[in-house]
This record gives sequence, structure tokens and C-alpha cells, in this order.
Amino acid sequence: MTVDTGLDSRKAWLAVEFVALFFGLTGLSALFLRGVGPLPFLLAITVGIVIYLRRTGFDHRSFWRADALRPALPGILALWAVSAIALTAAVAVLRPDFLFDLPRERPLIWLLVLVFYPLVSVYPQELLFRAFLFHRYTPIFGDGHRMIAASATAFGFAHFIVGNWISVLLSAAAGVLFAIRYRRTRSLLTTSVDHALYGILVFTVGLGDFFYHGAAAS
Repeated sequence: MTVDTGLDSRKAWLAVEFVALFFGLTGLSALFLRGVGPLPFLLAITVGIVIYLRRTGFDHRSFWRADALRPALPGILALWAVSAIALTAAVAVLRPDFLFDLPRERPLIWLLVLVFYPLVSVYPQELLFRAFLFHRYTPIFGDGHRMIAASATAFGFAHFIVGNWISVLLSAAAGVLFAIRYRRTRSLLTTSVDHALYGILVFTVGLGDFFYHGAAAS
């Protein structure tokens, strides 16, 4: 009975912590830090997460696990190609003036996005929403569909700071894909490649204003 009570108490605490971290703090950030760039906070959180994971039994191979990328790459690229065609067509029909606006009008910024976005944004996000979330909250969500849903929902809601629901919904949908990918591969390199491809696609085809934090301030 004592063991069960202790386990129930830990699960209850983890549930409260999960809601507070992934929804409470995000909501407060959206209210009081609207338009403020999230990267400094994300990078600071990344340092804390790495320290925490290294001290709590996390499989260190999952920080990279390069051998998982090659077998996953054909499926990643096939689904990405279909998504690229669909998103390009959607922007061409619904927002023709924005189609490829970043590479057309600001090619240098676009090239910087290609280089730095995966490094300073994608990998830290995957550490937080996949590695940390899966590692810490397995006692309440398990390692199956509930964990995937929790990861995707938290990832989608985090984009609420951008200031629009399109980014939230699209990110939640992408979060399902990234969570499934991480669950299958346990490779942050693989999920980061997947994430980076979709992020670069969004900024390339003309949907970047829905995901750029500066848009929230305007």
C-alpha cells in the first residue's frame, strides 16, 4: 500500500509538473513576452536538459545515434516530398504573393535559416519535446500512443507564442510525426533531420510568417 501510494503521488506530481512546464509557462510567455525571441531561453533550457538527462539514466547514445538515420531516411524523404508538393500547391492557391517569398526577396536570410535553424532551434526542441519528455514522463503516459499525443500536444501548444493558431495546429500535426520517429529510432539526429526538413520547407514555400516569433509583435 505504501509503495502504491508513493507511486500514485509521483504520478500526480509529474502530471502537475507537465501541465505547468509545457502549458503554464508557454501561456505566460505568450502573454508577457509577446514578440520576444525564444532562442536564448531555449538554449538555456537545453543546457539544463542535457545535464539532467546525463544524470538520470538516459541512454546517451540517443543524443545522436547516427546509425538510425540511414534506414529511416527513405521514408522521411518520401513523406517530406509529398508534403512539399501539397504545401507548395496550397500556398500557390491561397497565398500566391507569398510563394517562395523568403528565397526570392531575402536570399541571404534564407541561406542563414538553412544553416543555423537546424542547429540552434531544431535540435534543442527535439531535446525538450522528445528526449526529455519521453524520459521524464513515461510513468504517466507510458511509451505508446498517449506519449505520442502528449509530446505532439505540448509541441503544438509551444508555438502559441508565435501568436496564431495555424502554427499551433500544423506544429501539433508535425509533432505526431516527430514523436513517432523518435519512439521508433531513439535517435535525436534522425528526428532533428526530419524536423529540420519540414521547418525549412515552411520557411521556403511562404509560410514562415506563421512561425516567425517576430510576427507576434506586429
